[in-house]
Amino acid sequence: MIGFCERCHEMVDYSIKEEKKQKNIKGKIVEYIGKEAYCNKCGSEIFVSEIRDHNLAMLDKTYREKEGLISVSEMKLILEKYDVGKRPLSLLLGWGEGTLTRYLDGDIPTKQYSDILKKILNDPNYLKEILVQNKNNITDVAYRRISNALENNETSIGTTVEMEDKIDYVVKYLLTNSVDITPLALQKLLYYSQGFYKAFTGVYLFHNNCEAWVHGPVFRSIYYKYKDHGYNPIEEENYEYGEIKLTTVEKELLDSIVRNFGCYSGKVLEKMTHAEEPWRVTRTGLNDNEGSDRIIDKELIAKYFNEIKSKHGMLNISDIRDYSTDLFNKLYN
Repeated sequence: MIGFCERCHEMVDYSIKEEKKQKNIKGKIVEYIGKEAYCNKCGSEIFVSEIRDHNLAMLDKTYREKEGLISVSEMKLILEKYDVGKRPLSLLLGWGEGTLTRYLDGDIPTKQYSDILKKILNDPNYLKEILVQNKNNITDVAYRRISNALENNETSIGTTVEMEDKIDYVVKYLLTNSVDITPLALQKLLYYSQGFYKAFTGVYLFHNNCEAWVHGPVFRSIYYKYKDHGYNPIEEENYEYGEIKLTTVEKELLDSIVRNFGCYSGKVLEKMTHAEEPWRVTRTGLNDNEGSDRIIDKELIAKYFNEIKSKHGMLNISDIRDYSTDLFNKLYN
């Protein structure tokens, strides 16, 4: 890595160190872990724009978490989830038409406005109420788009049959976009999809329970569906891409899971899940090879992946790679 050192008056190699930092924001001291670059030649601190941007992002993230405020990535998820633009949503909520644009550009929302946005993200019925009350604030086109998104939103589905079907759509998408995926690897990709989707959106991707089996987290219905493939890759030819009923946000999350976890074999993924808290805690008191149908509590999964998201400073779905790479390196280096 090369940067300009003002003391040496030349381009130099530099090293990066993590450091505890603090900043006064609105009268409150915010402590966070940032980074600094130091010249390898003279040891002086040098300016690197990427590190400045990283520190600003970490400060923003830490402050929002401390104050319980919605993140920029969560606001983007709202727009995608409900197929709505920044201006229409601002008007629908009775705010200034540029309010959401400012928030997405980095302005920090008030606690009141943040709580409204968080409730919209996690509760489609709340947005439905607002849509009915304030539909005159937006155009007919915007109204229809939001209405259709609410109608198609899988998180608001209430029947058991349709909720069970959701995991099948996820499986089909993973199989369609993966190469040589075995039943063992598929189970682990489903587990990571569930955990990270919950961490980034606040809702579960599907409602099926996950069990702590000897070889890691397992979704029982999917196990029995594909167990005849054994250790061989699953080959499915009887479905069309158009049959996979998932939202844009769901597909983007699954794409990131495939990129960042699908590159590993089933046995590597098994070892990864064995190192994580949800599987280990659920199997407390069991021998390594002892069978079990204990369910891994969804709240335990949610808590773990929220902590991972926070620890690695994940602002976007693409940041999942930081965790998968770090976990692999810890296990195999």
